[in-house]
Amino acid sequence: MSKVLIVDDDPAVLFALEEAIRERRHDVVAVSSGTAALAALDGVDVAISDYSMPDMDGIQLLERLAAIDSTLPVIMVTAHGSERLAVRALKQGAYDYLTKPFDNDELFYSIERAAETRRFRLDERASSLEQAVGVRIVGHSPALARLLESAARVANKDVTVLVRGETGTGKELVASLLHARSARAKHSLVVFNSAAIPHELAEAQLFGHAKGAFTGAVASHVGFFAQANGGTLFLDEVGELRLDVQAKLLRALQEREVQPLGSNRIEKVDVRVVAATHRDLLAEVKAGRFREDLYYRLNVVELVVPPLRERIGDIPLLAREFARKYSERFGLGYVVQIAPELVEYLEREPWPGNVRQLENTIARCIALATTKIIGLEALEPSTHPGDVPPASSSMGPSFREQVEAFERGLINHALAASGGNQSETARRLHLNRASLYDKLKKYGISKE
Repeated sequence: MSKVLIVDDDPAVLFALEEAIRERRHDVVAVSSGTAALAALDGVDVAISDYSMPDMDGIQLLERLAAIDSTLPVIMVTAHGSERLAVRALKQGAYDYLTKPFDNDELFYSIERAAETRRFRLDERASSLEQAVGVRIVGHSPALARLLESAARVANKDVTVLVRGETGTGKELVASLLHARSARAKHSLVVFNSAAIPHELAEAQLFGHAKGAFTGAVASHVGFFAQANGGTLFLDEVGELRLDVQAKLLRALQEREVQPLGSNRIEKVDVRVVAATHRDLLAEVKAGRFREDLYYRLNVVELVVPPLRERIGDIPLLAREFARKYSERFGLGYVVQIAPELVEYLEREPWPGNVRQLENTIARCIALATTKIIGLEALEPSTHPGDVPPASSSMGPSFREQVEAFERGLINHALAASGGNQSETARRLHLNRASLYDKLKKYGISKE
């Protein structure tokens, strides 16, 4: 099932198209103008637009849609005898055109092909980005598609970008995409986590310091700006910086130079800055905790990373990808499958910790799993000492859990390799039979 946007200023045509497409079990959004269409793009997979409309014609709308999301297929509808306009629309990037009056079967066939093309385009773009950053990008949701489209569009433009999003949404991944697809990719991407460095050391770490600049400065230090010279500096949680450091950061951005602490030397730097925050920086400005001039300097382009609750359709894909990842990491020898009822539960959860919390929850389930398929029971907290946190926690599996998961995986793998023969399994693992028996009992592994 796809979501189809219909744009036509004729109420009768709009109604007829909407009813016909709904009968084919598609979601439909019907609007009467190009302006309304631009405001109704959320979740749309295919757009169908009339050519002749009062506020903007079909070609103009096509151009606006392509600028917003180049993966969105647009089917143009033209009047009989307007083949010249149809050819023009195709040259401008329309996916297909239909001439009025058209057969409904012809329309449905075009919609199905366009929806498939949309999925292919999204997969192709995600694959290209994955190759650039070396990280798998999972999801087909409209919210993620819009983010990737915006990131791809701005990546090769050497402007400062502010990435905004809740904790755990993947802001650092966006910074990696921007760097990997920029002209600076051959140089370093340097990450400075403002929240992880003590306030009193932030200036020295960011801009560098000379030997003896302060107590404990036993050697000089090359600052993060200098380390990123020629490349990209990612300022994570920039809203945590003190006001005095913010002032020096503003100067570094404006003058493209830094002065290490305790030094008279001015260093020129050529750095693209990508900043990120989970805070509302405008609210921080009004509260006097963030400089207004720095805010506008950082916010040349703003990218908003959607929370997981706006990507519900991606949750099954993410959960299965994390199950594959941690089954492999824990050496299980097989991929733990997620039962449908568990997937449904995961889709209903609010996930305040977003993708990071979902990943840690799946990692914990895999670490504690004793079967090849996990259901809702995998989320139930243990009643034994050292209880693990419930599913709503954003913590990952403990060291003990990961060690046990790895050990369980080794035993399962050795059992499979020896055809279930315990003596051979013990030999392969360099264990005596009694120790192997104890571990089989501990992990609930069948001894048959």
